Amino acid sequence: MLHHTLVVQPITTADAEDAAMQGGAMPALEPETLLDAFSAAVVRVVQRVAPAVVGLRVVRSTHRGSDVPGAGSGFLITPDGYVLTNSHVVHRARQIVVSLADGREFAAQLVGEDPATDLAVVRVQANGLPIAEFGDSDRLQVGQLVIAIGNPLGLQASVVTGVVSALGRSLRGPDGRLIENVIQTDAPLNPGNSGGPLVDTRGKVVGVNTAIIAGAQGLGFAIPASTAQWVVGQLVREGRVQRAWLGIIGELKSVPGRFVPEHGGTRAAGIAVREVIVGSPAERAGLRPGDVIVSLDGAPVRSPTDLQRLLGRAPVGSTIVLGVVRQGKLATVRAELAPEPDRERQASR
Repeated sequence: MLHHTLVVQPITTADAEDAAMQGGAMPALEPETLLDAFSAAVVRVVQRVAPAVVGLRVVRSTHRGSDVPGAGSGFLITPDGYVLTNSHVVHRARQIVVSLADGREFAAQLVGEDPATDLAVVRVQANGLPIAEFGDSDRLQVGQLVIAIGNPLGLQASVVTGVVSALGRSLRGPDGRLIENVIQTDAPLNPGNSGGPLVDTRGKVVGVNTAIIAGAQGLGFAIPASTAQWVVGQLVREGRVQRAWLGIIGELKSVPGRFVPEHGGTRAAGIAVREVIVGSPAERAGLRPGDVIVSLDGAPVRSPTDLQRLLGRAPVGSTIVLGVVRQGKLATVRAELAPEPDRERQASR
């Protein structure tokens, strides 16, 4: 994936990356050539992306009336001032200040946030700003070189490099919901990197840095660009992300394996309905306490995570088919999904 020289003409970093993506073999290179090419690639990426990386300072008011400062990173995604960052950076902030790479500072307004993916969009009133472009996170491979740019511990525009350590990880978001398909990287991340871009050697954003594990070394996580683009679209249009909602409170329960033939064993698991929310799609569909959900549109439901994941993929307004064990028999229940209620608004009532 790095620059080297042939007899006829040099192969660029991009050429090498294409070859790697297509499974092609790379000629043997001298160590000095490899290091020089990698260094040049990182320099080009920083020159391209760093102007779009911003710092965020926030002030939150506590229940006791005191102010608590916070900080994080973000990056410009449109020339007219839209900035992508983490939800946990700006959540419940009464004041947000964005610092640009050229030293200018602007007060920012929250456009919308999605705690379920730990993403948020804020906006500053400015035009003609440099932007970072999204890449294709679905093409990432384990071992691929990545670069993180952010403001760790308040040190603006810090650059670190690493590799993609794993793909398809799951991570609990700030609201407890499972974030799927998370990128794991060993690029050294620290507090303040949150919300900054994770980019490939072409300077395209493939992830949004979101979390580290306290006490661990070389364990950083990023929301993939494919997820971020979908969330950004909804936040800019609606101010929030609408997800499908069924409306039950359930718990894991064992069921005879004959009800879930895909399980391949004598016993399996499903979600026992403990409570049906009044006015919910579940109530309208006729789900009852005591029912055990074992499948959704033919896919096995073996845990609350399975149910959450499958509902997250279903469009609002669509009709799903639930396989339900009721009084020892397998039944079919159709439910038309509604938008998920706003948890914070409900809690504030």
